[in-house]
Amino acid sequence: MTNAYKIAILEGDAIGPEIMAQAIRVLDLLATHHDVAFELIKAPFGAGAYFDNGKAFPDETKTVCDNADAILKGPVGLSHEESKKIPVEEQAERGAILPLRARYNTFANFRPIFLSKEMAHFSPLKPEVIRDGIDILLIRELVGGLYFGSKKRGINEAGLRYVHETLEYDEEQIRQVLVVAFDQARLRKKILHNIHKSNVLMSSVFWNEILDEVHQDYQDVEVIHLLVDAAATALCLNPGQFDVMVMENMFGDILSDQGGGILGSLGLMPSACIGPEKSYYEPAHGSAPDIAGKNIANPYSMIGSVAMMLEMSFAMKNEADAVWQAMRMVFESGYSTSDLSADSDKITLLSTVEFGDHVIGHLEELLT
Repeated sequence: MTNAYKIAILEGDAIGPEIMAQAIRVLDLLATHHDVAFELIKAPFGAGAYFDNGKAFPDETKTVCDNADAILKGPVGLSHEESKKIPVEEQAERGAILPLRARYNTFANFRPIFLSKEMAHFSPLKPEVIRDGIDILLIRELVGGLYFGSKKRGINEAGLRYVHETLEYDEEQIRQVLVVAFDQARLRKKILHNIHKSNVLMSSVFWNEILDEVHQDYQDVEVIHLLVDAAATALCLNPGQFDVMVMENMFGDILSDQGGGILGSLGLMPSACIGPEKSYYEPAHGSAPDIAGKNIANPYSMIGSVAMMLEMSFAMKNEADAVWQAMRMVFESGYSTSDLSADSDKITLLSTVEFGDHVIGHLEELLT
């Protein structure tokens, strides 16, 4: 009996449709080699959706996502000047991304920070820092904290403009993401770095209290506490010390982008946003409107998001591993795209579509 999965395809803005096209090629290939069928349903989402529908996350898209087994999302957003044409509440981040996370309670964000030794040339870090490569799993709480707390702007009694934003967490929000992080640490090296700011923030004191409670069920996992500012420094000086990292929403937003920096590009960082009933998968990078339509954006993070979806939503780990291997084979054979590569003398540059061609070629060999 053929396994069938329904996937909501949210292409997004700017380079989104270009890199999504290559991700869809991977799904199409897998369907021809395995007893699986993917029903792909495209729906508008992001800045383009606002201009066409008056909403960044239209009702029709919500229905498509509600009925899907998983959601595959491209990057959203436009340039600063173009974004100013959209009301603040409907700009892609506030009007689309945050409501998507809230709708499906995608509380755990998985961001793998991976660079093989053969791909080390992408990183701005020295070879003696990279050593045998980087392999970190950053887990970020995704539906709480400052991003989802109450927000208010106004004028105070002194006649001064002010803004008030609230960082809010309850114990269950913290506990559920910590359980996920401990589970992942147990599957890997049994080391969990807990990133916090408890020397200043009461929210971090509370976070650490809940972590101590959860740790009682994971005595085989070593917990290493690290202040977020120290963690930022350590990621640059010695990334190899980290395996699984867990942190609250804003810290995770910042450090995961720094993770992209030590890899050499956010274009090398896919991600998974996991909820209790439904998950969505997306590149960690933005929509890069400055290179849209030029056929130079690397689809690694979009295809990598497919690999994460295959494993985490559809239990297709072998197929997911083959997708990862196919992409790394392209890089390790000396190919890349111009948006990733600073040292083009040692690399053969490919277009977006050509990179997809190479991935498909390697994947076909791996699947037969």
